[in-house]
Amino acid sequence: MQLRDRAQYIEKRLAQLFPETPIPLHHEDPYTLLIAVVLSAQCTDERVNQVTEKLFARAKTPKDMGQLTVAEIEDIIRPCGLAARKAKSISELSKLLLERHEGQVPDSFGELEALPGVGHKTASVVMSQAFKRPAFPVDTHIHRLAQQWELTSGKNVEQTEQDLKKIFKPTSWAKLHLRFIYFGRIYCTSRNCDGRQCEICRHCFPERKRPKSFQRA
Repeated sequence: MQLRDRAQYIEKRLAQLFPETPIPLHHEDPYTLLIAVVLSAQCTDERVNQVTEKLFARAKTPKDMGQLTVAEIEDIIRPCGLAARKAKSISELSKLLLERHEGQVPDSFGELEALPGVGHKTASVVMSQAFKRPAFPVDTHIHRLAQQWELTSGKNVEQTEQDLKKIFKPTSWAKLHLRFIYFGRIYCTSRNCDGRQCEICRHCFPERKRPKSFQRA
């Protein structure tokens, strides 16, 4: 199956499996989404949602968050892991939003990535989901699946992102990003599919005899 046919099949099948694409992280606005995404680094969405329920009960605006000490934030978010680093970033970015952006989350990649603890992937999620701007955030699930489905050579997440953007239309990026993640978590996990087990791998690569290796993010 050629790349174009494979991409069309994958996009169609994912849409059939996941017609709705709810954002897994609980949030109310761009700021609470930003905080949730910062907390999601090396942490499950389920755990983040448990933590943000407690955190946002104390502070869910940059002003309120800035009034908490770093130690107070760290104590609340400890279950997410990397608590000291994340607490410092959350405190600092909240104060910078007040100082530079009148308490609003900026809607540009440059301004978002200038905030503490906000890398390109985090900025991409916020741009895509909060501001509906074309972006294709690549996490470990997407990076792995894109390699197994031979949509990229997958040398790094940056290349994977660029390759996927070339293959799929910008209007599909927001939903595809989430559909890749859902499929990778449910049907094609790193433990139960080596490139030959899940239905998409079997359909696209029926002749594949050996496990498909992939470059980790």
